[in-house]
Amino acid sequence: MIDLVNRPLVRLLMVGLPALALQTTLLSELTPFGIVIQLLLCMSIGAGVAAGPEGGALAGFVLGLMFDFVLTSPLGLSALVYGLAGFVGGFAFSASLANPRWLNAVTCAGLSAMAMFVQPVVANWIGVEGWISARLVKVMIVVAIFNGIASYAVVPAMRWCLAVRRSQRLAPPSEVFL
Repeated sequence: MIDLVNRPLVRLLMVGLPALALQTTLLSELTPFGIVIQLLLCMSIGAGVAAGPEGGALAGFVLGLMFDFVLTSPLGLSALVYGLAGFVGGFAFSASLANPRWLNAVTCAGLSAMAMFVQPVVANWIGVEGWISARLVKVMIVVAIFNGIASYAVVPAMRWCLAVRRSQRLAPPSEVFL
């Protein structure tokens, strides 16, 4: 039983389902400046920062797909954008180095703003009208600020979810020894 709980995908679901409940209930009602905060996007980018591109893409896809199941948007849109954001978050950092927390926050904020821009563009590209408006800049700024602050808690949580060990995280990359 303990082996099942220690698998990264199971841990991700154990943390992702309460986060999804929080996203769809409390965060959809508490809207600063009329903007819904995107916690699952922050978790996707935090997974990439914590575990590298593969872990970020996996976590982003799973979290985005969970979010798509409760949204009325096209199925797979959030999974695609969140997976891409998690991959880029992991690609921006080497998983073998200890990154300062402020740099993780800046990365989460910047990629959140970019993802909030990419999602309506992709939605418009596949035929969903009305997502691109002047309000998009306001959405990008508010989500980026919240996700930058939330990254201080989200990145360590994603490190636990994806079972990134300290020895793996702080080991020098393999290309150093070649």
